[in-house]
Amino acid sequence: MPFDSTFPPLDIPEDVDLWSLLFAGNQRPFPANKKILTCPETHGSYTWSDLREASINFGRGLQEQYAWKKGDVLAFYTPNSIDTPILTLGALYAGAIVSPSNPLYTPEELAFQLRDSSAKALVTQPAYLPTAIAAAKKASLSLSRIILLGSQDASDFPHFASIHPSPSSPPQPVLSISPKVDPAFLVYSSGTTGLPKGVILTHYNMVANILQASATEGSQWSWSVDKQLAFLPFFHIYGLTCCVLLSIYSGWETIVLERFDLAKCLSAIATHRITFLYCPPPVILAFSKSPLVSSYDLSSLKVLHSGAAPLTKELTLAVWDRLKIPVKQGFGLSETSAVVCCQMVPEWKEFMGSVGQLMPNMQAKLVDPSTGKEETQEGELWLKGPNVFRGYYKNEQKTKEAFSRDGYFMTGDVFRRDGHGNFYCVDRLKELIKYNGYPVPPAELEGILVGHKDVADACVVGIEDKALATEAPRAYVVLREGVTANPAKAQELVDLIASKVAPHKKLRGGIRFVDSVPKSPSGKVLRRLMRDQAKAEERAAGSKL
Repeated sequence: MPFDSTFPPLDIPEDVDLWSLLFAGNQRPFPANKKILTCPETHGSYTWSDLREASINFGRGLQEQYAWKKGDVLAFYTPNSIDTPILTLGALYAGAIVSPSNPLYTPEELAFQLRDSSAKALVTQPAYLPTAIAAAKKASLSLSRIILLGSQDASDFPHFASIHPSPSSPPQPVLSISPKVDPAFLVYSSGTTGLPKGVILTHYNMVANILQASATEGSQWSWSVDKQLAFLPFFHIYGLTCCVLLSIYSGWETIVLERFDLAKCLSAIATHRITFLYCPPPVILAFSKSPLVSSYDLSSLKVLHSGAAPLTKELTLAVWDRLKIPVKQGFGLSETSAVVCCQMVPEWKEFMGSVGQLMPNMQAKLVDPSTGKEETQEGELWLKGPNVFRGYYKNEQKTKEAFSRDGYFMTGDVFRRDGHGNFYCVDRLKELIKYNGYPVPPAELEGILVGHKDVADACVVGIEDKALATEAPRAYVVLREGVTANPAKAQELVDLIASKVAPHKKLRGGIRFVDSVPKSPSGKVLRRLMRDQAKAEERAAGSKL
């Protein structure tokens, strides 16, 4: 039998779109002039009413100046900014589908997403224009469709502030959104093979997850007292849901950093009296070990919430021993609009290592991947719920492969469940490597390596980097006959990868030269055997210290 959430079920409306959930009606518990987003560097901020008005203006500007139609895709290629939510929500107001991308992408990676999503316009910042322009050209997107946020310095490209309706323009009719059908976001999730897949998240998916997270995680915070720090990337579903959308819905003031920088993070916590933040394990590592931490007053912090990758008990206890700040965990995926499980603050120590309990209105199965039989304690996690995605964009085959016959999303992650309903991440069936929470598809790196004239074969696996508290990709390479294996050749291949991919995909685990790559009779690379070899090498290296 499936496991049901232990939280009380919620009434999730099927006729409310995401923009309306955040801005329509008068049921919010906080005043309209409540600050929601603040930039610690410029000291600029937006209240709830500022966000509402600005998003309407931008949405109507898209309709008037760009002849925007329902279902058109607006792509984003930008680091965090307090302006980003205005364009995101304004696009939703205009009936758009929002497709964020990693600002570290190369022109080729960005161009793929622009083409695949059929983006009608691209949002970026002045510093990112060279890559944005190159990608737009590759994707045959008109350069007139590049929109800037951030600095309003003179440019050949329009700033979003100039995209608004003319004073004499009559209001556009309210668009009819079908929440359970119409996509709100198209986020790209790298698979273990092939190119990234577009994850279709409907308005209903997003509304459901905000209500689920608000009733559980959000119930621990007060709009009148608590503040969060947001350095998680807004292009990632974790930061988008937990830092942007949940803050607007809940009335929390959110201090926005462009990206994680430890000194800026610590300064913001001390200056703005931050009470909670969401982060990946490497940030927890920094809090436990960096000498910088001792230079700042962190007494306002009530808890650190870790997600995006598994967190060890050792790191959790290290932070507690040093700072007496609880560290708890959660679990989510792009395909589940983010949050699947969350650990409540009082339970952080009793159920250390757990990612908490299922969100309300969700069901889960633990299935033996080899037999397909349901298990009671450990197995592959299968999920069903209103926050589970509709499918992969323009990819019926991958969508079919992702769901069981009875409609469960098969995560590819192995979990166990205790008698209290808490889930614990055991391992991943999928071969995707996660570096600092960012996905690294091995096949992509293998393809680049094998394209080198001196490489006969290659296999990329993730290794544990204890110093950084994350996985890192390592390549096992078979050189062409007659080519000498030496440090210079290894560095050449590392540099090759670095020149062709985003920084999080670099071969930080290095290169190992081998005589052959293990494969199945059908020719599939057996990465599991290579991972076992990597673990043996690490154990051997450790025993020699």
